[in-house]
Amino acid sequence: MSATPGPAGESVESAAASPGTVAARPSVLLLHGPNLNLLGERDPAQYGRTTLADIEARVTELGAELGVDVACHQSNHEGVLVDHVHAARRLHQGIVLNPGAHAHYSIALRDAIEAVSIPCVEIHISNVHAREPFRHTSVTAPVTRGYISGCGVFGYDLALRAVLHRMAEGAEGAQD
Repeated sequence: MSATPGPAGESVESAAASPGTVAARPSVLLLHGPNLNLLGERDPAQYGRTTLADIEARVTELGAELGVDVACHQSNHEGVLVDHVHAARRLHQGIVLNPGAHAHYSIALRDAIEAVSIPCVEIHISNVHAREPFRHTSVTAPVTRGYISGCGVFGYDLALRAVLHRMAEGAEGAQD
C-alpha cells in the first residue's frame, strides 16, 4: 500500500488488487465532503445534533449486520475526495457519498465518480430542494446510481442499502 498525500497532510491509501485475491467481505466507502466534520455543531436546525462520528458508527454497525465492511473518510478538500474515489476502484465495491457543497459545483468529483465505474449513491441530510436555489442542482447526481435527500441521518441507512442493491445488480447502468 502507498499513501497519496492530501492538501492538508491527509493521506489516501491506495492499493493495487492482487490477481486472484478476493476480499473476505464486500467493502463500501463512506465519504463525506466539506464541513461535515462539524455535524452536531453546525446549524443544528438544518442538520440536527448527530455528529459525524455518530453517523460513521451507525453506518458501520449497519454494514456489519448486512455483511459489508465500511471504510469512513471525511475531507474539506476537493482533491482528497477525488483521491479517495480513485482509490475506491481498487479497495471497495461501492461508495456512499455526501459531497456537501461540492455537489453543486465539483466537476472534478463528478468526473472521478464517473471514471471509477463502481456504484455510488449520493446522500444529503437536509432536503436540498427546500433550501436556497443554488443547492437545488447537483452536478454529481447524474453520475451516481442513486440520490437520497431530506431523510435526516436515516438517509444513510437508505443509502447503504441502496448501494448494496446496486452492487448486487452487477449490471452497470441498470436503473431499476
